[in-house]
Amino acid sequence: MKPSDTLRITLETGEIVEQQADKTLLESLEAAGQEVHFHCREGFCGACRTKLLCGTVKYLTDPLAFIDDDEILPCCCVAEQDIKIKLL
Repeated sequence: MKPSDTLRITLETGEIVEQQADKTLLESLEAAGQEVHFHCREGFCGACRTKLLCGTVKYLTDPLAFIDDDEILPCCCVAEQDIKIKLL
């Protein structure tokens, strides 16, 4: 993603957050004032587990925590396109 590109993260509530080019999904959500549970920020613990309702993400590091097929770990990924998520 180029710095000029802006991807939208739509929350199930309808709120929209911008994916910041130099930040993980978790950091982008936090910068927008969204409360997301987390512990490790490395993909180990799974505390930030979030449902991916549509779209795709790219992992910066492979997550080690168990996640279901429809879940992502925002601490170690970025949006590849506009996405819709449900914070758990």
